[in-house]
Amino acid sequence: MIQSVSADELLFFDTKQQALPLYMAFREAVLGRAPDARIEVKKTQISFFNQHMFAAVSFTPVRRAKERPNPFLTITFGLSYRKESTRIDTATEPYPNRWTHHVMIGTEEEIDEELISWIQEAADFADRK
Repeated sequence: MIQSVSADELLFFDTKQQALPLYMAFREAVLGRAPDARIEVKKTQISFFNQHMFAAVSFTPVRRAKERPNPFLTITFGLSYRKESTRIDTATEPYPNRWTHHVMIGTEEEIDEELISWIQEAADFADRK
C-alpha cells in the first residue's frame, strides 16, 4: 500500500503546482519499488530514505533556463560510481566512491524503467552503507 501524500509534500509545490503531477508519478514509481521508504520534506527538496537518503526531488536548475522544460523536476540519486547516460545532466563525486547524479525531467513519460532502475540501484546502495 502506497503512503498517502502529506500536507508538507503538497505545500512544497505551492508555487509550482504544474510540477505536482511529475512528483506524484515519480513518488508512485519509487514507492512501488520501495514501499517502506520514508519521505522527508525540507525547504529545498523532498528526500526518500531507507537506511540513508537514496533519492531527492527538487527544483535545482541543472540546465540553463532556456534548456529547462516547463514544468520540471530535478531527480537526484547517489551511487558508488558515475553512471554514464545522456539523460544525466550532472554527476559529481563529493566523496570518494560516492557519486551524486542529477536528472531533469519535464514529462511523466521520462519516469520510465531506466530512471526508476537507477533509483532502485541507489536505494540498494544506500541500504548497504
